[in-house]
Amino acid sequence: MLSLVIPTLNAASGLPTTLAALGERPAGSEIVICDGGSGDGTVSIAQEQGVRVVTAPRGRGPQLIAGAQAARGDWLLFLHADTRLEAGWSRAVADICASPAAAERAAYFRFALDDQSAAARRLEALVAVRCRLFALPYGDQGLLISAALYRALGGYRPLMLMEDVDLVRRLGRRRLHGLAHPAVTSAARYRDGYVRRSARNLACLSLYFAGVAPARIARLYG
Repeated sequence: MLSLVIPTLNAASGLPTTLAALGERPAGSEIVICDGGSGDGTVSIAQEQGVRVVTAPRGRGPQLIAGAQAARGDWLLFLHADTRLEAGWSRAVADICASPAAAERAAYFRFALDDQSAAARRLEALVAVRCRLFALPYGDQGLLISAALYRALGGYRPLMLMEDVDLVRRLGRRRLHGLAHPAVTSAARYRDGYVRRSARNLACLSLYFAGVAPARIARLYG
């Protein structure tokens, strides 16, 4: 059984598209929305789609923890609310789950943006290099992991930011597998410029590795 866990906060504009793309999910699977106190129609949209909704303290770390605790699946697929899996994703997931060493590994999708600009293609290429050289996929690439391995690692930590980096670092390069299948994320966050947002992201990551508390970094991230 597969549980898709999606943290939400005022995600009404993009959530219908994200949920629609999950229509091809395997029989018996479930979707768990872990909401951090949305003030828009996020929860109503999820409920209208027959999706389970749990509430949690605001912040991706706490919300993902709550979603994972509520999930009933043997496999967990964590996904951002503004990320859409391209058609055929369920076959890619099934192939991973069926492999002999699957229970001891985790997988992530190829980063893509819903923007046709050259700047978007350059960023996608840079993310691919980051994943290849440093084994650092981010949460907007999704994370497929067995529930047993997730629990053995201690799961997500209640961080306001960098919860994804924290978990994949504990997984380590040996247990991470990159999928060629794309996860298409909204480019809305880059509306103030690809260079500016990318520089801010890099600054946040550098501060995290320097030991700055994620709660403080979150104020810079915006």
